[in-house]
Amino acid sequence: MKPFDATQAFGSETQARRGEKLKFFVCGPTVYDYSHIGHARTYVAFDVIVKYLKEKWFDVFYLQNITDIDDKIIQRAREKGTTAEKLAKNFEKEYLQNMKSLRIDSVTKYARATDYIKEIIEQIRTLQKKGFAYQIADGVYYDISRFKNYGKLSRRTVAQAEDGISRIDESKEKKNKGDFCLWKVSKPGEPTWRPAPAGRGSPRLPAGRPGWHIEDTAIAQKFFGTQYDMHGGGKDLIFPHHEAEIAQMEAISGKKPMVKYWIHTGFLTVNGKKMSKSLGNFITIQDFLKRHPARILRFLTVKSLYRSPMDYTEASVAQAKKELERIDEFVDKLSGSSTSPKIKGEVGLPIIRKEFEQAMDDDFNTPKAIACIFNLMKEQKADARDILRFLKKIDRILGFIFWPTAVEKTPQEIIDLAKEREKQRKENNWQKADELRKKITELGWQVEDTKNGPKLKKL
Repeated sequence: MKPFDATQAFGSETQARRGEKLKFFVCGPTVYDYSHIGHARTYVAFDVIVKYLKEKWFDVFYLQNITDIDDKIIQRAREKGTTAEKLAKNFEKEYLQNMKSLRIDSVTKYARATDYIKEIIEQIRTLQKKGFAYQIADGVYYDISRFKNYGKLSRRTVAQAEDGISRIDESKEKKNKGDFCLWKVSKPGEPTWRPAPAGRGSPRLPAGRPGWHIEDTAIAQKFFGTQYDMHGGGKDLIFPHHEAEIAQMEAISGKKPMVKYWIHTGFLTVNGKKMSKSLGNFITIQDFLKRHPARILRFLTVKSLYRSPMDYTEASVAQAKKELERIDEFVDKLSGSSTSPKIKGEVGLPIIRKEFEQAMDDDFNTPKAIACIFNLMKEQKADARDILRFLKKIDRILGFIFWPTAVEKTPQEIIDLAKEREKQRKENNWQKADELRKKITELGWQVEDTKNGPKLKKL
């Protein structure tokens, strides 16, 4: 697909468009297990994209579905001896907590599939009436041969699309190999909805539950109508999921395109290999947070261009930690300056500000945008207060610079030692002062001498 260009898409006259409504749908998780770092990669990326659009252009309505009814959920609930509803609610709660930990807070509305069964049924009946859907023993299926442009997003012909299908909605009664299920007849013990009769001449749906693809278009139509601005998700969803969404919505409305702009995040690998439980390299967000701060995972994601592949390694984590320490030292230096001195260099803040904006306008190029921060640290000529204001502004988008930290209370023993050391320094007793510094270090603290007096920091 052609790279997304914000300036080309939305125009450079930002003031004329400021406050304009923008409808943005992103495919959410299927809540049958703990979210993994691949989810983090996708949802942090979209959080940054949405925040940039809000900061510069639009009043964005960011809608994300949550799949809380699915074959995987039913199977996992059966394994754990619980209900599909309880399992889904538990993992939805875990997912939302993970998002909070990563400072993902741009979503306007999280929409559970099971809250929109009425809308799902209405869409299925419309597809049946228009001849795009048919019913067989195990459910209602979409007939892809009736939709002439099926495969246009992934650039596949109908035949190629069918060849690419593997164990998706298997049924011997299907008209076409690539037909996908809209409504599944529930098996004994599975969650079931019983659609009410829709009047004379309307198709009757059997007791059952929705297929995977139909929930997204039903939820999107409820909030946005049948045509809207942007749709996002992982690259793995282009086929068959997003193809199915296009086929459903455009068949229902008779209008095209369903979406003006598609945005997909790249694949995440671990040490160069696909992440999977069978390879033993499956990392949940919970697993990561037990070993590293959430800030590092957000920074790792923002460092990568959203649509490019991202390879996770412990070396990349260590590098990210060092880079964040450099940023923290720079911010501390600026914040601790009582006189707000000018930091000498060759590049002015207006140039850095323009470069940051150009990077984000160019396909939301966060690696280039972050490079602007390090250029600012190396050679900047501006008032410290102006630099801080700029960093705070861009952090409303990036979300990793000014990270809230738990402040550990300095033990009174350390405070007393620091005071005694300062007294010895003033009396020019340098040997004694060095001995006290060494003792403070042995106790796990660092003392830094500043113009405003000693500053203590936990090692």
